[in-house]
Amino acid sequence: MKFDKTFTFGTATSSYQIEGAHNEGGRTPSIWDVFCDEPGKVHEQHNGNVACDHYNRYEEDIQIIKKLGVDSYRFSIAWPRIFPAKGEYNPEGMAFYKTLARRLKEEGIKPAVTLYHWDLPMWAHEEGGWVNRDSVDWFLEYAETCFRELDGLVDSWITHNEPWCAGFLGYHQGVHAPGHTNLDEAVRAVHHMLLSHGRAVNMLKQDFNSKTPIGITLNLAPIYPKTDSVNDQLAANNADGYSNRWFLDPVFKGSYPVDMMNLFSKYVHSYDFIQKGDLEIISTECDFFGINYYSRGIVEFSAANDFLTKGAHSDYEKTGMGWDIAPDEFKDLIRRLRNEYTNLPIFITENGAAYDDQLVEGKVHDEKRTEYIEKHLQAVYELNEEGMNIQGYFLWSLLDNFEWSFGYDKRFGIIYVNYETQERIWKDSALWYADVVKNRGTVLPIDA
Repeated sequence: MKFDKTFTFGTATSSYQIEGAHNEGGRTPSIWDVFCDEPGKVHEQHNGNVACDHYNRYEEDIQIIKKLGVDSYRFSIAWPRIFPAKGEYNPEGMAFYKTLARRLKEEGIKPAVTLYHWDLPMWAHEEGGWVNRDSVDWFLEYAETCFRELDGLVDSWITHNEPWCAGFLGYHQGVHAPGHTNLDEAVRAVHHMLLSHGRAVNMLKQDFNSKTPIGITLNLAPIYPKTDSVNDQLAANNADGYSNRWFLDPVFKGSYPVDMMNLFSKYVHSYDFIQKGDLEIISTECDFFGINYYSRGIVEFSAANDFLTKGAHSDYEKTGMGWDIAPDEFKDLIRRLRNEYTNLPIFITENGAAYDDQLVEGKVHDEKRTEYIEKHLQAVYELNEEGMNIQGYFLWSLLDNFEWSFGYDKRFGIIYVNYETQERIWKDSALWYADVVKNRGTVLPIDA
């Protein structure tokens, strides 16, 4: 595989997962700080209070990114650092991100900034969170401040990261903050996230007259029926609607899928929260489309499930998360997006794998992770050979970090973090990726 000089190689993190410094610089709690304190919500009640201490060690981490040789670094801003209270701007919190972005640019690394990677301020949650339509205005105030202070330092903006997780895992399944289990709330929350996305895109382009590219990142998983039976195909359709179409359709078609609206209506008693003009705003054209891809889904019919679907067994090789390794299905996903949804440039804004890494004599030999990355980069190359216009790849993650409800039990990083000493240790996968980046993909196969 060979990538030209215009292709962006990157790596990615998010604020709550790496920053720590939960009560420094004027930051107030987010919904994740509180969620972590609730017994049984997060593995061994881990939290992001310290995490990778990136807030205090960012300079060391920038040097790692520089040595890695990537073109771009994707990070997110912690909303509670910028607005620790309603309507109260905190310049000290913004100063951290200004310094981070400036230092990255000085080192020749392009900052790719995500506005929302799930750390909603507690003050906003206490007023209804994303279920409250006022959340759109709160987000716009936050976005406007970030655009005003950072747009000259940022090379690309992402409004939201994975609203499926923030919406459905957070408000419907209850396994992410704020831990609610109410589909009516979840559907409203998702709508307000998507609406705030569209309004932020319009704000950057119209109010700021900015030329900085802006987009949204969705986590997508192609769904397959276990068998060709009508029942399993129905299960796959519904799972696809829940995971993929509920987000793709409004963003690219300006509508919600009617079959899912019918399915949800048992719990969503009215769609009156969708106001006139909302869907036109949500489908405002972006400059690129971000996709986080980790695995496929395989499902079978289940009459016991509200959506008539449940996960099915697969004999695919799996990552440490129990997720199928499915680079061919990734190619199916991209082809479908091109056929049905969008011609926008695509960036793979996250892709990577967790494994049970062992530090032995100061080294981490993570062959499985390297193999996973290589297979997916090869798929990106082959898709581009088909003309699919994937313009960049951001490896998740730069550092081992707080993996949400899994706490520190799962390691996605290519840099090993000793959480007791905060020592950073390069895994074999990091050394391999640095070689890939340096040679624009032309490296010996990993089994050579």
